[in-house]
Parts: sequence; C-alpha cells; structure tokens
Amino acid sequence: MVRRKQIILVLLLVPFFIFMVSDEEHSSGFKDFLGKTINFFVLIGALIYFLSKPLRSLLEKRATEIEHSMKEAEDSRSEAEERLRVVRERLSGLEEEAAQIKREAEIEGQKEKERIQELARSEAERLKLFARQEIEVYTNASIKELREHTAELATKLAQERIRKKLTPENQSLLLDKSIERFEKLYEKSDSG
Repeated sequence: MVRRKQIILVLLLVPFFIFMVSDEEHSSGFKDFLGKTINFFVLIGALIYFLSKPLRSLLEKRATEIEHSMKEAEDSRSEAEERLRVVRERLSGLEEEAAQIKREAEIEGQKEKERIQELARSEAERLKLFARQEIEVYTNASIKELREHTAELATKLAQERIRKKLTPENQSLLLDKSIERFEKLYEKSDSG
C-alpha cells in the first residue's frame, strides 16, 4: 500500500519537474505533448487510486448478485423440471385413470341397459296380462249384455207373436187346457 502511494506521488510530481526545466532547445510542441501525456497518466493513476476500491466493491457486489441470480435460476430450473416430471407422471396416471373410468362406465352402462331392458320386459308382460284381464272383463260384460238384450228382444218378439196369434177364442181354449192340467196334477198328488 505504501509503495502504491509513493508511485502516485512520483507521478504527480514528475510534471512539475519537467516543466521547471526550461530548455529552449526543446520545442514547445514536444513539451506540450509530453505534459499532456504525463497529465493523462497522472489522471488515470488518480482515478485508479480513488476509484479502484469503490469500483472493485461494486464489481464484487455485482458478481455476487449475478452468482446469486444464477444459483436461484438453477434452483428454479431444477424445481420446474421436478414439477414437470410430477405433472407428466400425473398426466400418464390420468390417462390410465380416464381409460379405467371409461371401461367402468361402459360396464355400468351395459348393466344399466340390461336392467332397463328386463324392467321393460316385465312391465310389458304386466301390461299384456292387465290388457288380457281387461279384455276378458269387457268381453264377459258384453256377452252378458248381449244375452240380456237378446233375451229382451226374444221376449218382445214372442209377446208380439203371441198377441197376433192369440185371439179371444184361442185364449179361452188355452185357459181351459191349463185348468184341466192343473186338475189332473191335483188328482195325482191326492192319490199319491
């Protein structure tokens, strides 16, 4: 550190000594050039001296930040790769699970279809039986009604025929025959 200070001090004092020597032999162009060059190096030396620590600490800090950022990026990348692997495993598991669910749904659908078909068959049989019973009831009722109507018509027809054929003479003859039959019947019941 001391050596550095000595070098800087020498660099700062050299221009003063050069310009103190006044030689008319040298041209002022060379002196100007030499003075500017020395001033340039002195300025660079002073800048390096005064800015080296802050610049070094700034660069070290920036390097540390970059390393930290790179480490975080690597960690994030590793995390992302792990998440991607997990997601891919899940996806492959989901595809298999979806296929299994589809197979189970198809089986359940087939069972439900068979159950509905069986239920429909039994309901159809029940409706057929009910329809047969209802037809039988209506048929029997219709037959009974038809018989009653036929009997009524036959009775009316017989009454009309009897009225047409039954004259007062025939009526008295029929009454006489009926009385005779009752008498015979009465006599048989008394004797027997």
